[in-house]
Amino acid sequence: FLFLLLLLLLNCRTRGGQSRQRGGMARGFGACLASTSGRPVPSTVAVGLRGSHLRRSSLSAAQADKGVSAQRIQAEVDAGRRGTATELARELKKAGVLEGFGGARLVPKRSYTLEELRLNKIEPTALLSPREDYLGKISSYCQRAYLTGILSGCFVFHWDVTNVFYVGAFSLGLVTIDKVGYNGGIEFLVVETIGRMLSRAYVERVSRHEAGHFLVAYMMGVLPSGYTLSAWNALKNNKTLGVQAGTAFCDDDFQKEVASGKLSSGILDKFCCIALAGVAQEFIDHGNAEGGMNDIRQLDFLLSGLGFTQKKADDQIRWSTLNTVLLLRQNQNVIDKLA
Repeated sequence: FLFLLLLLLLNCRTRGGQSRQRGGMARGFGACLASTSGRPVPSTVAVGLRGSHLRRSSLSAAQADKGVSAQRIQAEVDAGRRGTATELARELKKAGVLEGFGGARLVPKRSYTLEELRLNKIEPTALLSPREDYLGKISSYCQRAYLTGILSGCFVFHWDVTNVFYVGAFSLGLVTIDKVGYNGGIEFLVVETIGRMLSRAYVERVSRHEAGHFLVAYMMGVLPSGYTLSAWNALKNNKTLGVQAGTAFCDDDFQKEVASGKLSSGILDKFCCIALAGVAQEFIDHGNAEGGMNDIRQLDFLLSGLGFTQKKADDQIRWSTLNTVLLLRQNQNVIDKLA
């Protein structure tokens, strides 16, 4: 089985970065657009809508406008015109069609202490130190099962030393090719796929993690351009190995400022909040984060590259953490729809 899988993957090349899954954007944008600012419709408004045919017609027309807008934005994203898609979204926001896009209410930008975070029921250690234990356990179980299978084969089929040598050499060859040629991507694909089959909780956690990235980006004014929720989807849609899950964005503004060597405070704030959104959502759901270590590393790398002192970096992280958690807590109904 592993040999056949290897043959199927010989044309794949490992590529870094976040992956995109086309076709999932319509559902994602639809949930964001339907929720506008992420707040539920007040009961007084709901009663008025039920009692007035004219208001129901207006609501249907507004929903239709949002649906058409989502299709226009998706068309620009599919065509690779991410900057145009972002400008279109901004124009639609000004027109009152995309009320939720860039509509996040941010907490005041200042230095926050750890005690202030804890007063808001945020434990920084649990949120900012994710540990992925589940897939590690699955990998360990798979290795034990493989060794058990080899030992069983020795007794059942009466293998001699030559047979054992061939099996060992074949296994070592596969592992070497995977590690050297694909950076362990094939092993990760098998382990992650088995993990998804065995645990519904794991599947839901990954989905809600990416929904956090998706929603915070949208409300901070950064268009999501796609997402993937499994290693198999990343391979199937993007020919990418070694990617567990990810969300891609229309980040032309960020890339332009990075290329110019200057990064504005506004762009940095957006990037930090988006990077922390996944672990923040896991913290809200479970009280701790398991996935998202790459998000934390990317954020640390960015702040280090900007020459931030430890004090300045801590202030930026604490503000971003507080802002992101509060934003997600206020919009859990939208997260449920996205996930």
